[in-house]
Amino acid sequence: MTLLAESQLHETFELNLGPQHPATHGVLRVKLTMDGEYIVKAEPVLGYIHRMHEKMGENRTWAQFMANVGRMDYLSAMSFNHGYVALVERAMGIEVPERAEYLRVITVELNRIQSHLLWWGAFVLDLGGFSPLLYAFDDREQILDLLETVTGSRLTYSYFRFGGLYNDIDENFVDGARAFIKRLRSRIPMYHDLVTYNIILMTRLKGVGPISAEMCRKYGATGPVLRGSGIQFDIRKNEPYSVYPEFDFDIPVYHEGDCMARYMVRMDEMEQSMRIIEQALDKLPDGPVKAKKVPKLIKPPIGDYYHAVEAARGTFSIRVVSNKTNKPYRMKLRSPTFSNLSLFEEASEGMLLADALALMGSLDLVIPEIDR
Repeated sequence: MTLLAESQLHETFELNLGPQHPATHGVLRVKLTMDGEYIVKAEPVLGYIHRMHEKMGENRTWAQFMANVGRMDYLSAMSFNHGYVALVERAMGIEVPERAEYLRVITVELNRIQSHLLWWGAFVLDLGGFSPLLYAFDDREQILDLLETVTGSRLTYSYFRFGGLYNDIDENFVDGARAFIKRLRSRIPMYHDLVTYNIILMTRLKGVGPISAEMCRKYGATGPVLRGSGIQFDIRKNEPYSVYPEFDFDIPVYHEGDCMARYMVRMDEMEQSMRIIEQALDKLPDGPVKAKKVPKLIKPPIGDYYHAVEAARGTFSIRVVSNKTNKPYRMKLRSPTFSNLSLFEEASEGMLLADALALMGSLDLVIPEIDR
């Protein structure tokens, strides 16, 4: 007998988690059928902030849509921008200067670290710990200061251009990036002492919210959710793009599949991003940051084009159909946390409500990216 069938023998009630609730990290509603403190069914309800990005992409020029990309996953905007410009460059055969590709990787990985830092602070806050959020934002501000000097923005970036970058970095940026890495490395052990090895957190996360590798495949989960379930898949390694093959880094994988495994994947990924940034700074070549022969009017040849990148939450991919006009004919965006959220209904069945919130937090949801 299923849990739902068993629950019909008892009195159940419905509880709305969201759409305006701190634990949902955005305008997400989860319709819960509860049997006491236990979840019988959890139904995510989307659509509260749907903005029709794909249709907007079909009604804007290729260049005008650039601003939209960074407004989906606003915490991983660099990766989303990277995926979009790389798609157009592939379609048009634009050669990007090597220095520009190195700088793209540096800024993307800095953006990944700040995303994981915000997730770490907010996740622990969901579980009742306030102080770690302050530490996380203290470090995250250092990254935002750095990125602001070259992009002019602190959140929704539009730094990349077809064929390169908006502008170059200077020595102050290089020195600042190295200083930040030194600082964060000295603070990671403190993060572990304060939070990771805290018996309260370990009790809340270990063995809680198990997600099997088969469930990940079933729903198309990617990123830390997938790697926390034992599958070593990362677009940067499995389908290399940009200059990622030039760098030596590892893909953290944990096989437990619980909330703690997903937590540890992200903590380890910050160290790997720092390794990539250091190598990129050491090998940073001279030269221009923008290709010379980039058409002023972007009109990719007729065809069906696809490109994927590894964003902070998993695989972000874009598919467009071009009819050789100044606007995409069709556009399809594949956002990672839409798939990651899809498994929540099955994974949360039978869980205590408090544990289900830990599970939801471990998925690292950004609702505007899901509800694009």
